[in-house]
Amino acid sequence: MVNNFEQIRELLDFKSDDDFYFLQILQRKKDNKNGTKVNGSNNNSRLVKAYYVKSVEHFDFIVPEVIELCNIFNARAGFNLNKRSFRKMALQHLKKVTDQLINGSYDKAHKAYSSVVGAFSNDTDKKWVLDIDDVDDVSPLLLNFINNCEPKSKSLEDSKIIALIPSKSGFHVITKPFNVMEFKKVYQEISIHKNNPTNLFIP
Repeated sequence: MVNNFEQIRELLDFKSDDDFYFLQILQRKKDNKNGTKVNGSNNNSRLVKAYYVKSVEHFDFIVPEVIELCNIFNARAGFNLNKRSFRKMALQHLKKVTDQLINGSYDKAHKAYSSVVGAFSNDTDKKWVLDIDDVDDVSPLLLNFINNCEPKSKSLEDSKIIALIPSKSGFHVITKPFNVMEFKKVYQEISIHKNNPTNLFIP
């Protein structure tokens, strides 16, 4: 089991009523190899439930339900640490639904809001996710290398490393943006996700 509620809670930062974070519970085909059929949009995963977390109190309130749903559906909860804007998401939602109606995709209109929320962030302090499959690969050498990528960190307070979030076998390293080309010259095998969720809870 992976339970990162406390770590994620410490990273929440609400500056206005327009801010929210996106939480998704996904049932994945590769997590259900016992014959359970996963009926999703691409048959690899399906959305069990989405949450639009608008305060720390709201986050605390939904914790028991998130855990219960993950256990019932053998699903995992992912949390995107890049904030969203209710106003901007509403406008993007309106545009997407309008485009779907123009194109005759009436059956997809009900999924439009969670789709745009997943795609568009509104955070001035961007957070990236580096997916490290093996816990032994998260070394001081790697973390120092990230800090020395342009723009270089000038102090411990200025570190590009925001958090280390455990996964099933490794870690998600949450970072501030850095020079990807410089990083990939040495660490080609590490995936960098610029707008992806990190692990909140995995049964």
